[in-house]
Amino acid sequence: MAQSAAPTTPTTADDQDGKDNAIVVTARRLDVARDSIDTSLGANDYKFNRQSLDIQPGGADRNLKGVLLQAPGVAQDSDGDGEVHIRNEHGNIQYRLNGITVPQGFAGFGALVDPRIANSIEVITGALPAQYGFRTAGVVNMKTRTDSFDLDGDIGIYGGGNGTVQPSATLRDSVGRLNYFISASYLENDLGISNPTPTRSAIHDHTQQTRGFAYLSYLLSDTSRLTAFGGTSEGKFQIPNSTGLPVEFHLNGRTTFDSTTLDQNQRQQSHFGVLAWQYSGDGVDIQIAPFIRYAKAHFTPDPAGGQLMFTGVDTDLTQSSLAWGVQADAGIKLGDAHHLRTGAFFQKERTETDSLTRVFTVDTLGNQTSDVPLAIQLNQRRSGSTLGLYIQDEWALSDTLTFNYGLRYDRSDALVTEDQISPRAGLVWKPTGTTTFHAGYARNFTPPPIELVASGALAAFDGTTNEAANKQADPIRAEREHSFDVGMQHFLTKRLSLSVDLYYKIKRNLLDEEHFGSTLIQSPFNYEKSHTWGAEFGLNYESHPAEFYVNVATGAQKAKNIISNQFFFHQAELDYIRNHYIYTDHSQRWTISGGGALKIDNRLGQFQPSFDFIYGDGLRRTLGTVPNGDKQSPYLQVNLGLAQVFGANAEKGFTVRVDVVNLFDKAYLIHDGSGVGAGQPEWGPRRAFFVGLRKAF
Repeated sequence: MAQSAAPTTPTTADDQDGKDNAIVVTARRLDVARDSIDTSLGANDYKFNRQSLDIQPGGADRNLKGVLLQAPGVAQDSDGDGEVHIRNEHGNIQYRLNGITVPQGFAGFGALVDPRIANSIEVITGALPAQYGFRTAGVVNMKTRTDSFDLDGDIGIYGGGNGTVQPSATLRDSVGRLNYFISASYLENDLGISNPTPTRSAIHDHTQQTRGFAYLSYLLSDTSRLTAFGGTSEGKFQIPNSTGLPVEFHLNGRTTFDSTTLDQNQRQQSHFGVLAWQYSGDGVDIQIAPFIRYAKAHFTPDPAGGQLMFTGVDTDLTQSSLAWGVQADAGIKLGDAHHLRTGAFFQKERTETDSLTRVFTVDTLGNQTSDVPLAIQLNQRRSGSTLGLYIQDEWALSDTLTFNYGLRYDRSDALVTEDQISPRAGLVWKPTGTTTFHAGYARNFTPPPIELVASGALAAFDGTTNEAANKQADPIRAEREHSFDVGMQHFLTKRLSLSVDLYYKIKRNLLDEEHFGSTLIQSPFNYEKSHTWGAEFGLNYESHPAEFYVNVATGAQKAKNIISNQFFFHQAELDYIRNHYIYTDHSQRWTISGGGALKIDNRLGQFQPSFDFIYGDGLRRTLGTVPNGDKQSPYLQVNLGLAQVFGANAEKGFTVRVDVVNLFDKAYLIHDGSGVGAGQPEWGPRRAFFVGLRKAF
């Protein structure tokens, strides 16, 4: 299913009917040159290729979260918003397309792009080389499906459980020096966000999502090309309801409300575009890529005021963000021993937050004094910028030993202005053809996302049901980290490999997030100190007819003393956390994933059975007086896929597939809504059956 990254080599184009072979070879050589600018030397690089993505349960229709959960040390959280935790971190994931950083929109529901656009997906963790900055818990690099120079593509329909309907299509071809790839999909179902109840069907959880992606590449000469790509994503989500919520407040004489009839909704959209110029010649590789991204999220509360009666607060909240900037990277080969890399990243961003919050007035004891709501309007505007510079040298000390060392400079100018110089170093030793050791150190700097809700005018809510638990609102600060990582990979046989990796992180100003009021939009806060540790073990077998793998990860993250946006928390919580290390709510002691697939030739074509599973020891929860002092119950979710490809060519045939999610129908909590930073309860998906039809051409 998944494998470690291997270098790509250019291939000839003798089999490209009707195409100019020189154009094909040049384009592929430039792909290799572009990839050589990036390096994961000294870090962990876990790779899913296109064949692995297509044969897994769900196949080409699986979402990005489902793919990432099969990588080592990746744990799940809210199902609908695509949130995962890499090495027990909250967010802090960098997404790249063809090596170019894609600015993220709001923490929200669903991925920006579909995995079907990817020729491969890499998850890079550990002590990252100097070119990776800002978001450093993990790097998800997707290389787009742009390596075909004859007309091909696919069209399919997928659907089944929870009212799922998902049509999709891809198309790629070349016209002279122009190469293009297009992907589009639509998704509609009744489980858009994780179910807050253990029932098979969620209440009020319908979603409609559309995604589109386009890639254009034009060869300017034998040494340069111009590439443009962009994507759009739009989703409408109903906020799922719980049963039996108690009414705490009266509204305009009304004293009862059925919580299953709440009608809260959220709409999200994100659009991005990148224009990249690339040059490769005489040992010099350069890529310069300006980009732009627009994102918007709008949460609408229940129009009948139901949420107001349950919590005393409802908010109509709109956030928008416009970001633009440029990324430039270069690689220079200095003889056989040195490969120098350098680059810069700059981004300017402006965010707008408009909220209309309805509350009730209360007396000094917190008792409701009027059942007529009071509306409070707040409007916030912010601008900020980030700058990153790096230089590093890949030094081949010998045929078996390589040292990659460098420096980064990062600066964030937003709520506060901060900067940092960060050394990076990684060492890779390959004493034999079957064994590789690596060790690395990285100093990291992660600025807070400025688009998230800030403290606002706390005084505006004095004497109301939305009055802050306290008035302390120290500014958000950048997270600073020392990261240490060592590991090895050994091939026990030609096809069976074992990997082990150990890591330890020391942090200042650890960034975490808290839900903003009754919305599902989040706002950041900092812990003063934190330490994170873990170990990962992997076993991977690959042959032509069979692939099997298992990844086992153990670790934890603890933090102490909340030092920003303290108004989110009750004083008793703040006092305890000030003097004690606690587990962060996204910390999970054991995380295991695994799976396998077979390719069995038959008279019809090829039969492809597959399975995978995820095991979680349980995220943290609060039970008693210690914040995050307990954990959820362990869970195991097994997924099954059965596909039959009709035709002699498995890559060009007609495919019928049947998938089962949560084969044994285990009902389990992802989290129960308690704990520091947690939102409403969320349960894993119940058993559901899906059928897919896909024709490749």
